[in-house]
Amino acid sequence: MRPRLRARVAGVGACLPAQVLTNDELAERYRLDTSDAWIRERTGIRRRHLAAPGETTADLAEAAAREALARAGLAPSEIDLVLLATSTPDHTFPATATRIQRRLGIPPSPAFDLQAVCAGFVYALTVADSLIRTGLARRALVIGAETFSRLLDWGDRSTCVLFGDGAGALVLVADEQTGTVLDRGILAATLRADGRHYEQLYVDGGPSSSGTVGHLRMNGREVFRQAVVAMSESAREACARIGLPPAEMDWFVPHQANVRIIEAVAKRLEIPRTRVAVTVDRHANTSAASIPLALDVLVTEGRLEPGQLVLLSGIGGGFAWGSVVLRW
Repeated sequence: MRPRLRARVAGVGACLPAQVLTNDELAERYRLDTSDAWIRERTGIRRRHLAAPGETTADLAEAAAREALARAGLAPSEIDLVLLATSTPDHTFPATATRIQRRLGIPPSPAFDLQAVCAGFVYALTVADSLIRTGLARRALVIGAETFSRLLDWGDRSTCVLFGDGAGALVLVADEQTGTVLDRGILAATLRADGRHYEQLYVDGGPSSSGTVGHLRMNGREVFRQAVVAMSESAREACARIGLPPAEMDWFVPHQANVRIIEAVAKRLEIPRTRVAVTVDRHANTSAASIPLALDVLVTEGRLEPGQLVLLSGIGGGFAWGSVVLRW
């Protein structure tokens, strides 16, 4: 096989706000007709982290990025691409990625935000991989960060119990390898979107439509149905591109939206529960941050080892979805 430039993971980092809100505390604070048992049974969520007043997406992203850089053994001056997946930027513009770039002291280089909601991190990894493979970047900082609590209607128990805030980051480095499935780094990816489902999961505000931030609105039943089908098909397609079935992945790290969705997708892919990362119980749904946060948990707990195959899959509003296969 001819040598091939791969985007290899060199470091991972995470940041969660200090404030933790349990299900019972949530119900009491916002006077919701719900309970810990009701939320756990339907979602698997036990608690979530919420950003403090004045704590922004950039604050969380910066902390996660610094940890990822430290683990990668790289200085900010060595980074030549900053890509932030988020639906909750600090400002409408400029890109929050440029704020992170300035804070970290990263030299002038591409820095931009990518908005694909809960599929954002999978999209961002794929874009970063493409830029690395074409030689436009050598060392990329890819971040998923959200302050989703700022979009919630705290009187709507069907949505406000589901989400939390946080950030996760990966450092990708260009590495010339053999061009086989044994290479470390991103091996395959698939991306899709279907705008026919635009109104199933959206925020009812925006600069152009209402001039307000708006609140998250969701058709939960339809989101569940579409998520299971789309993530399963996308995961199979990504695995097929490297000639392996999903069942041969060492880890499945899905978007952490709902434990029932995670279990249904894993069952379709014939991946046993012992090889599925589940962090929705402790983080809730952190949108674009959920996959890197789950990866950080696996690394921190010593469960994700170098050389293992990892399947990532996510879906978000739009609907937009996708999967990535990488060797850690």
